[in-house]
Amino acid sequence: MSEEMKFFMYLLEHYAFYKNKKTGDILKEWDRLGITEKIYNNYWGYHTERIENAYEDIDSLMGTGEHAW
Repeated sequence: MSEEMKFFMYLLEHYAFYKNKKTGDILKEWDRLGITEKIYNNYWGYHTERIENAYEDIDSLMGTGEHAW
């Protein structure tokens, strides 16, 4: 398994906990909004900063379809 996939799974699990939702529900929502690949592809940005920055960016992607930065 790639480092990107490991981090994506970590991020998904922690974001779901942050939102108090099930991991599967979060992934379905990301898929429905068409942002799963954007989140996965932002590995280099997310894993080098604090996790809350990733949450902020994901919230922005969910709301606007655009990255927060």
